[in-house]
Amino acid sequence: MSGPDIISMGCRLNIAESEAIRQTIKASRINADQLVIVNSCAVTNEAMRQTRQAIRRAKRDNPDKTVVVTGCAAQVDPDMFANMPETSGVIGNFDKYDADNFKFGLDSNKPDIRVSDIMQIRETAPHMVSAFTERSRAFVEIQNGCDHRCTFCIIPYGRGNSRSVPAGQVVDQVKALVDKGFNEVVLTGVDVTSYGPDLPGSPSLGQLVERVLKHVPNLKRLRLSSVDGVEIDERLFDILTGENRMMPHVHLSLQSGDNMILKRMKRRHSREQAIELVARLKERRPEIAIGADIIAGFPTETDDMFAGSLDIIDQCDIIHGHIFPYSPRKGTPAEKMPRVDGATIKERARILRQRVSERAQAWRNSLVGTRQNVLCELNGKAGYAENFAHISFEQTEQSGHEGGIIPVEVISSDGMNLIGRKI
Repeated sequence: MSGPDIISMGCRLNIAESEAIRQTIKASRINADQLVIVNSCAVTNEAMRQTRQAIRRAKRDNPDKTVVVTGCAAQVDPDMFANMPETSGVIGNFDKYDADNFKFGLDSNKPDIRVSDIMQIRETAPHMVSAFTERSRAFVEIQNGCDHRCTFCIIPYGRGNSRSVPAGQVVDQVKALVDKGFNEVVLTGVDVTSYGPDLPGSPSLGQLVERVLKHVPNLKRLRLSSVDGVEIDERLFDILTGENRMMPHVHLSLQSGDNMILKRMKRRHSREQAIELVARLKERRPEIAIGADIIAGFPTETDDMFAGSLDIIDQCDIIHGHIFPYSPRKGTPAEKMPRVDGATIKERARILRQRVSERAQAWRNSLVGTRQNVLCELNGKAGYAENFAHISFEQTEQSGHEGGIIPVEVISSDGMNLIGRKI
């Protein structure tokens, strides 16, 4: 049995959870060879459109297979997907870890909906600790759900309230990955910096990271996925800036550089707090590379407000930028706010991407002549430095160090790509 085909939409957490679904089905010994699972995303209306497109394409490419939809979009709007002629079933975000819920897709041609009330889920079951290898890194889910209600975001209604995985389970999973030969682990979740309050003793993310580093001494590199800067306490700050095995790469859930827009988004930080945090990080550890999520054209955003977002790219030295054109999401408060016209949103997103690209090019050029420790990708032809710079190797042949960490001298840059020579 080869198992189901799984199409993952959206975030890295979805990718990790797709692997968990695969492992769950494999352990159940269900014959899922004729099953295509679309693990959907609901973060924007565009993501919903792409999910529907993926479903239609999956059925077109596999007319004899059964297509089942799960993930955030399935959780938020199950009826819409059940009404698609290509779909045989819809499974909710909590329900997708029960392999029996996938049997109906093999036994019946009738659309079936198996979606629990995600807001009633409180347990932190072991299935929440999952890992997926993307190239040579592994992702470990430490948290799911979100207790915040940003006005543009539908994700809490797809993921439920925040639930944390007990630290012992996280440590065991990281140990198992290191024993399998993985040199880098990324701790991921929907809102990773909210880790802990629902667990006995209310441990913080900083305490979890300390436990992982202490009890898995052979782990060479640890990263965090996107973090909420306002939740970085002094303990976590000290680890980010003082622990060599914690990679010098912080990706902030920033969203805007204007205080009024941040308030209308119901974000909990101000522009000034974000700038101060980055300044403190770089003062303590200058090599830290900053990434950020920024939304272009949020409702009511004026030219001056947009200028604040453009300027904060420079103020925070953002070089790993994820720019999202605002897309109204049904069921969110922002959907009812006065909108910026589509052409303006598109142009603002272009300008933001261009500014990030310019800073990133200058940063890559500054790395020429430096020595970087690179985690080789599985193709052996490139890899990622500790600061998340992507470096291709000078020679075309494979490195022979796939999944390993090797010292590399950066010998050239064209602004977009770095070339390194193995030392």
